[in-house]
Amino acid sequence: MYNQFSEFIKDKKHICVIQAENPDGDSLGAALALEEALSNEEVTLYCPVDIPKYMRYFAGWDRVTNDFPYKADAFIIVDTASSILLSKLLDDPVIKNCLYETPVFVIDHHETEADLDFPYQSIFETESSCCALLFKIFKDQNIAIDAQCAEDLLYGILSDTLGLTSQTTSATDFRTSAELIDAGAQIAEMEERRRDFSKKSPRILDYKADLIKRVEYHLDGRLATVLIPFEDIQEYSDEYNPNVLILEELRLVEGVEIAVAIKTYPDGKLTGKIRSSKPIADQLAGYFGGGGHQYAAGFRIYEDYNTVLPELIDATMKLLDIH
Repeated sequence: MYNQFSEFIKDKKHICVIQAENPDGDSLGAALALEEALSNEEVTLYCPVDIPKYMRYFAGWDRVTNDFPYKADAFIIVDTASSILLSKLLDDPVIKNCLYETPVFVIDHHETEADLDFPYQSIFETESSCCALLFKIFKDQNIAIDAQCAEDLLYGILSDTLGLTSQTTSATDFRTSAELIDAGAQIAEMEERRRDFSKKSPRILDYKADLIKRVEYHLDGRLATVLIPFEDIQEYSDEYNPNVLILEELRLVEGVEIAVAIKTYPDGKLTGKIRSSKPIADQLAGYFGGGGHQYAAGFRIYEDYNTVLPELIDATMKLLDIH
């Protein structure tokens, strides 16, 4: 099944690896691992936004560019098959034409159905992370995993599984992690580096306190929401993602089963990040055209916050009643 990937990269001289416009540790780890594995080819790592500072514990993050390589002869999209998460690319007619005219391969581990309208080959398989899926592909196709590639893959797996503690974590993830450590990933050094980059400035800690004060509870405390306006995004996002600051905290509140952080943008766009203790996050995101995992998902729509919030509460109530 995975041999189609080996056939795709064969004879390619310049491959561009694309992340969505919401890069995370899994997408960055997957991109860097592919760059390492495809070392015999010219590889460009592309993301339409800058890699946030809090993710720069990855060695090689600075090789990711937002200058699109129009002359690449192949594209590999990692960690998404959603047109919404690739909207910055698809809204550019020149880039969109490149994706229509140049071979594209998509590797994604999410359960959400793909909705890309350009031609592509793919490997879609439900896994805890895209990096876990990449590991299976590399092993199956005898693609060498050196120490740096192992580190990139392990960082991605740890990121998407919350350090091998999330509901999506399987015994296979532990075995894969052990193999990556055997391949040279220095997990203690990796964690020390991640912790250093995860430290918060006093300014960010103050902002986190402000976010906590804004939290609203609905459905007798089973749903917690927080609004993050564009002004906050401009001021704080590069230093620390507000979603990351608040969502896990909300899940630790007694009685909260669903936590949603909602960001608003000046163009009318609204995004929601969902974390759930019940297997319904993907279904809740699906009400708004989004998707993801059962316990972590997201959506993006163009609608007013005051319209979305009642819809979100109603959809959450229906799903919680079922479960």
